[in-house]
Amino acid sequence: MQQSAVPELAHTHTRPIHWVATATAVAGVVALSSVLQPNPATAAQAAGPQSQKAPATTAAPNPAHVDFPIDCGPVKALVVKKATGDLDGDDRPETVAVVHCDAPMGTPPDGVYVLTQAADAKKPRVVATLIDPKDRITVKSLALTDGTVLADTLGYSSDSVPSCCPDVKTSAKWQWKNGTFLRTTPAGAQSV
Repeated sequence: MQQSAVPELAHTHTRPIHWVATATAVAGVVALSSVLQPNPATAAQAAGPQSQKAPATTAAPNPAHVDFPIDCGPVKALVVKKATGDLDGDDRPETVAVVHCDAPMGTPPDGVYVLTQAADAKKPRVVATLIDPKDRITVKSLALTDGTVLADTLGYSSDSVPSCCPDVKTSAKWQWKNGTFLRTTPAGAQSV
């Protein structure tokens, strides 16, 4: 076998400094990608065939600017889901927000709140509580369709059921009728 006249290249042997340099470069890329985010989507939804109203010209209330009626003690309230649309037929959008305390462990119960903002108001306000956190409910999904709020929830059949293990799955919907939100349950509660 013929020996190469060129000594072995230094970069063909990995050393700890190579791994440190690679890890540093990867950490830099990850950190940079968390700072640089794409712009929010700007596509508009097409109006349905039965829609006769002009679209709302005001922005939906931003839940980040609301003081929710939830007691979180030393931690903050966290908006985990939201949906927007016109719930009361006034051509102004409302926001429905699912909020719970930013607890370090476990799954804290959710509250579901309806937000509105008057044209001359600086901040939105809570106008209705659809689910109170005291009810120990977790909202798995939230949607707003044709002026109806839809939610799939997990709850408990009794106070003796441990908080770790909800045993009742329910679907609920709310509609604005005669100045209040009326709740109906499309299907019966199911055991989990």
